[in-house]
Amino acid sequence: MPIASHGSIKAAAAAHPRADVFVNFASFRSAFQSTMDALQQPTIHVVAIIAEGVPEKDTKELIAYAKKHNKIIIGPATVGGIQAGAFKIGDTAGTLDNIIACKLYRPGSVGFVSKSGGMSNEAYNILARNTDGLYEGIAIGGDVFPGSTLSDHAIRFNTIPQVKMIVVLGEIGGEDEYSLVDALKEGKIKKPVIAWVSGTCAKLFTSEVQFGHAGAKSGGDRESAQAKNAALKDAGAIVPDSFESLAGTIKYTYDELVSCGVITPAEDFTPPFIPEDIGKAKREGKVRIPTSIISTISDDRGEEPTYGGVSISKVVEGGMGVGDVISLLWFKRSLPRYGTQFLEMCLMICADHGPNVSGAHNTIVCSRAGKDIVSCLTSGLLCIGPRFGGAVDDAARYFSAALDQKKEPDAFVEEMKKKGIRVPGIGHRVKSKDNPDKRVELLISYAHKNFPTTKYLDYALRVEDYTLTKSSNLILNVDGAIGALFVDLLHGCGMFSEGEIADIIEVGYVNALFVLARSIGFLGHALDQKRLKQPLYRHPGDDVLFA
Repeated sequence: MPIASHGSIKAAAAAHPRADVFVNFASFRSAFQSTMDALQQPTIHVVAIIAEGVPEKDTKELIAYAKKHNKIIIGPATVGGIQAGAFKIGDTAGTLDNIIACKLYRPGSVGFVSKSGGMSNEAYNILARNTDGLYEGIAIGGDVFPGSTLSDHAIRFNTIPQVKMIVVLGEIGGEDEYSLVDALKEGKIKKPVIAWVSGTCAKLFTSEVQFGHAGAKSGGDRESAQAKNAALKDAGAIVPDSFESLAGTIKYTYDELVSCGVITPAEDFTPPFIPEDIGKAKREGKVRIPTSIISTISDDRGEEPTYGGVSISKVVEGGMGVGDVISLLWFKRSLPRYGTQFLEMCLMICADHGPNVSGAHNTIVCSRAGKDIVSCLTSGLLCIGPRFGGAVDDAARYFSAALDQKKEPDAFVEEMKKKGIRVPGIGHRVKSKDNPDKRVELLISYAHKNFPTTKYLDYALRVEDYTLTKSSNLILNVDGAIGALFVDLLHGCGMFSEGEIADIIEVGYVNALFVLARSIGFLGHALDQKRLKQPLYRHPGDDVLFA
């Protein structure tokens, strides 16, 4: 069910005029202003303040305003309240399992009010076991100055026909319980009231004791649990001898009211089926949950992360390089050293090719527009494709397929020409036979010295021999050299099956290597422009042909 959101409390109240309860989850720092804003809305009649630690000065001001305008505050420091079978505000009553166990899915005959939220949940369980259950329960909060008092709610319960008996849990400290004593003596409450004030153990301490709530402090004798319990009993409340006797006292009173016809026990029924909490069921080993993601390359669940099953410690202390990390994370195995050095060589060779290529140019323009580093990098990466960088994958695919199919280089080139496809990895805008690309020469030299086989590179060079007969700039470029050598590495290392090699080439591993390498250069260009504080770029008009 979608929940509407609004920019202000006033706007929310105007949009939902039938809503008269405001639950305030704001922290103690902003609870005062947000509560005051809510109280000032004509449609809001009850505000529950969840925050603890609201300054007493602020609380007093809120209480005064609420009383003047005939509104109710529950809290501060409340867990909220619940009307069984209807609704709850705040976090009271706990989990769904607890709501079911305490029969809070249907109304009973008991009105309950307490200072403590935790004790409220305990009391709901006691009521479920000894009566027909709760009708309404409120935790007023344990601060020194609660927005509404125990007696406020007990008197209200007295006017609710469905409530046949009232249970009150007070606590040591303060004098709130004496307002309930006065209400009983003045006859404002006619229904049976079972009351207990916790904190009788404070008498065992030789010094003043501060319990959990701000207001639960063992002050003078009048604020002691014993004095309050005695006053309540004297005023006509049913007060057990101890907390342990509370359940029995509640049951006895309930049974008496049933026997004399005051209470007709609420009919119980099986509540609607509620699926078990998946987190709880998983912890208890009751269910298996299908995973949303499968990860086979790394794991961070142990004492330290692992890359392809190898711990970070081994990666660092074993002197592994970036090529080894790529090997573990991309291929899930440790390639031979000549292979990882080849990967590192590709990163170095392809890291940058000057500011004029399209990806670097885009990155520079984006950086000079004041964009963040991620945006600058992305603008450059988006240029990578069939005409810029993306030819690495296609070069690996076409060269390997042609050799595996035993096509002669000239037949391969002519077949590609008939299909209208440029041979990937062949051709350069600047370099030529007489002005060779040093990067390609370095790759060829390294491969011939270190690779066990270079049959795909050799095939690409034979293709180059044929294309050079047509034009001097149709040389094997760096994309073609890397693509061919990548296939040579996969075949030569003996670590991959034919099916795995086909998958690696098809998925786009080779292009990923170019993307990783060129990201280094793109980031360099972006940072360079920012360091130089270059202004917004505008392309020169004399470089544009306006047709």
